[in-house]
Amino acid sequence: MESGSMRRMVFVTVGTTCFDALVAAVDTAQVKDQLWKKGYTHLLIQMGRGSYVPTKSSGDDGSVAVDYFTFSPSIKDHLREASLIISHAGSGSIFETLHLGKPLVVVVNEDLMDNHQSELAEELAERKHLICAHPQTLCETIKNMDLESLLPYPPADATPVAQLINGFLGFPDDSLSQKLE
Repeated sequence: MESGSMRRMVFVTVGTTCFDALVAAVDTAQVKDQLWKKGYTHLLIQMGRGSYVPTKSSGDDGSVAVDYFTFSPSIKDHLREASLIISHAGSGSIFETLHLGKPLVVVVNEDLMDNHQSELAEELAERKHLICAHPQTLCETIKNMDLESLLPYPPADATPVAQLINGFLGFPDDSLSQKLE
């Protein structure tokens, strides 16, 4: 990377959980090297309740600069600033990122008993809205990821739900639009 290159940040989030396997995976020299090769300059890790503490780095040695924190009142600014998001498979984190139109790698926490998060991540990966990985495959996933192949997640349309509720309550279909005018 050239010294005058633009800042490209990877934001990692585990939400409010403990997901040390993800934090440890992104903290490896191999993952940081793959991120650097892909043009990323900064790695910001939100480590949640975990006990694994990543290694901070200024990036002065020609590598990815690394910083971390446990919690923040809101991660929305970090999501907006990021060029790539690596997240646990929580639905809130997934849909907030997809809503922002950011490229997303979701890492499934295999230690969860009821792994409904895995089903969500795999379904959205199959639909090409995100890339799905596991802690042990993260490095290879980053190496082979093609962000250009991802499809935008379609915005939600609440109109059918509003029409259904209006119909149930006995209001005409256009009553909602009349009240909004």
